[in-house]
Amino acid sequence: MTALTTIELPKLKKLYEGKVRQIYDMGEHLMLVATDRLSAFDVIFDEGIPDKGKILTRISNHWFHTLGVKNHLVADDVAQFPEECRPYQDILRDRAVIVKRATRVDFECIVRGYLIGSGWKEYQSSGKVCGIELPKGLRLAEKLPEPIFTPSTKAPDGEHDINVDMNYVKDKIGSDMARELANLSLGVYVKAANTMQAKGIILADTKFEFGTVDDRLVLIDEACTPDSSRFWDAKSYKPGENPLSFDKQLVRDHLEASGWNKQPPPPALPPSIIEQTRARYVEMLTLITGKGLQPAV
Repeated sequence: MTALTTIELPKLKKLYEGKVRQIYDMGEHLMLVATDRLSAFDVIFDEGIPDKGKILTRISNHWFHTLGVKNHLVADDVAQFPEECRPYQDILRDRAVIVKRATRVDFECIVRGYLIGSGWKEYQSSGKVCGIELPKGLRLAEKLPEPIFTPSTKAPDGEHDINVDMNYVKDKIGSDMARELANLSLGVYVKAANTMQAKGIILADTKFEFGTVDDRLVLIDEACTPDSSRFWDAKSYKPGENPLSFDKQLVRDHLEASGWNKQPPPPALPPSIIEQTRARYVEMLTLITGKGLQPAV
């Protein structure tokens, strides 16, 4: 299996290349294409995860179709793509979507239902997460009394996002939009978390991006994927312990233990970490959509 970390579509106009996705100009709309690139701690690795782009796209499309929230999706079937995409159908199938042009809101909209990651570190030092006071004595990975909205800045590529409080968001985009972002994010998280709970999976936290189309907020980019979320096995979950994850937490844990300073260049990833991560991504695809993934060619 080979990871597709570089995608060349020379006859199409590329507007932007992010950590994982590439954006192309389709006139009235845009096309997003997901590669197999892997990023962790805001650094892109030389190695990719085979089929990762297909998995992320299929999962996001499933949520866009089922969550009942306005989103940017226009078409996810390559047969419905513009004529100029026809020469690249084999590459684009399951990796690409046609979306509405949206003006991005420059905040990561993070919802936490459990105390883990940077939220856990902040809680240990201050008893708060993004300015929100939490009960004393909470343990690692403990379920919060209720989900909380904990936004962060949307940093340029290569820089780290910074957790901020709601007052900061209100100052930047206005109180009304800030409240709408929080309400939309919390609502989508609860729907997705309840869906996953029924499948024996805990959606510990997730992050969304929103944009405006005709002055209305819509969900953009991706939704509740193993790249943007932490998924835990409900059966083995115990507060106070690092849970079994079905996402790229395996990569994060390996890197934390390696002593890497989280600055470029990144260290090489062992094949075993790549293989195990792919297996967990495939498992999440099957759990979320009910459909597996054909082996990579």
